[in-house]
Amino acid sequence: MALVMAGSLLALTGCSDSHSDTSSKPSTTPTAVSPSPSSTVEANAPGVLAAYTSSWNAHTEAYSKASSADTDLKKNTTFEALADIENNLAAMRKAGQVAIGKPVLHPKVVKVTDAKIPTATVTDCVDTTHWTLIDKASMKKVPLPTTRLIKYVSTATLEKWGTQWMVTKLTALDQAC
Repeated sequence: MALVMAGSLLALTGCSDSHSDTSSKPSTTPTAVSPSPSSTVEANAPGVLAAYTSSWNAHTEAYSKASSADTDLKKNTTFEALADIENNLAAMRKAGQVAIGKPVLHPKVVKVTDAKIPTATVTDCVDTTHWTLIDKASMKKVPLPTTRLIKYVSTATLEKWGTQWMVTKLTALDQAC
């Protein structure tokens, strides 16, 4: 079961590098989830990084309790992106697991398309060093594959719905950063 959950969590949180900590003590060091400084591309689409970061904050909160209930996930995350998160949350609940701590994000807006429905692409280096999967009952760290990337490249696609940017797709790449 842990292997199934590890695979589910990996789909969204990345893979690992060979420097994984294999101790059974979970990390509780909190880390901030904050956007990088705005670029000229972000200036063309204000609010993109704020929406992206808001979605990740809600995502992290949901993983901390294996449930999206009473989170702001739907505020900046559309059904398609939310479906992947909900699948991971269901697997976590079934396995009796939650994620503690927080990932550190380094997002950058790399593309903005001005169309009838404006779109934006964000690339990120997601650092999961202090975002740990644990067994909820024992509070012990869930062993994950040693080949799992701890810092990985992620991309997100956002669309502007009215005045609100929404995350429509999150993709964890099998690429270290």
